[in-house]
Amino acid sequence: MTPEILKQQIVEYAASIGIDELKVTTADPFIVMKQRLIKQQEKGFASGFEEPDLDKRTTPELLLQDAQSIIAIAVAYPSKLKDAPRSVAGERRGLFARASWGLDYHRAVGSRLEQLQAYIEELVPGVKTRSMVDTGELVDRAVAERAGIGFSGKNCSIISPEKGSYLYLGEMILDTYLPPDTAIEDGCGDCDKCMTACPTTALVEPGVLDAKRCIAYLTQMKTLMPREFRSQLGGRLYGCDTCQQVCPYNRKKDWRHHEELLPEAEVVKPLLEPLLSLSNREFKAKFGHLSGSWRGKKPIQRNAILALAHYREPSAVSVLETFIQTDEREDMRATAVWAIGAILGTDAEAIYQEIERVEQSELVKEEIRIFREEWEREDRVI
Repeated sequence: MTPEILKQQIVEYAASIGIDELKVTTADPFIVMKQRLIKQQEKGFASGFEEPDLDKRTTPELLLQDAQSIIAIAVAYPSKLKDAPRSVAGERRGLFARASWGLDYHRAVGSRLEQLQAYIEELVPGVKTRSMVDTGELVDRAVAERAGIGFSGKNCSIISPEKGSYLYLGEMILDTYLPPDTAIEDGCGDCDKCMTACPTTALVEPGVLDAKRCIAYLTQMKTLMPREFRSQLGGRLYGCDTCQQVCPYNRKKDWRHHEELLPEAEVVKPLLEPLLSLSNREFKAKFGHLSGSWRGKKPIQRNAILALAHYREPSAVSVLETFIQTDEREDMRATAVWAIGAILGTDAEAIYQEIERVEQSELVKEEIRIFREEWEREDRVI
């Protein structure tokens, strides 16, 4: 079987198992990407979730001996939440980003790669492969870009001119040669809608992301949210779609042909107040199948508190008071104290005095002190 015929059979099989795009690139090192990663680390823009070894992230042969080719795949996911429940006064709701709708994409894409691997092993006995989805060493975007899945946009997403950027990516390294596809030209042009729309100015220049300012990263932090970002989260519980929502290539794109990726409205847009009292078991039962659950319930609960503050939801104050009285995590109590101040303003003083009467944590008390200082400054300005 010639490499061309082998590739064609792989492409056809991939389509039959729910892979929306399959392209091939060489297993050559990703030299340009390595230089970008070096600059990213030097500027302190990396999130810390990435593989720390830059050679492994950019040199396929370090991951699979005698690597010759890399298959890049993409699976399109939905962007519209049909029959979504409304977030109204007294029943405020948060939202998981689209990449956390439906079945965890690590499982959805990973299962397709497993099927594809088994098929290739039938066609090429003895072939060696190495597959990965997101958490692997290779930079998914670099593989997809060079293979021609799409171009790398100013928002650092891979954008397919036909399918947009609501795409899950995965790749498979092989020690077998397949004819490579070609990269496609950049299609952003003069458009900078994603950069101007970013709530935290995390897109510092075209194609350069300060991950530590990105809301997608901030929603996954397990520590106390820096004050400058707390009011930027809005109703987001996990991730952020803003830079993709404004992208012209995503206009009218809503891929709903993979049933396991369709969202359950009550799960991905849940009521906020009940989230604060969930046990670990309850959290896993309701949200465990989502990719957004991977950091556990703590970041989701913290973000729910910030969302209640964003909505200035009066009904949440008593819930937050109970949370402060019962929760053992001081950074979470500190977040709730901040939220009460954001909701009530100076009217929170009586509640703050009661909290100070029993609270032992200096971290929590510091939130109260900062609020009082802010109120005093505002009074002097007036």
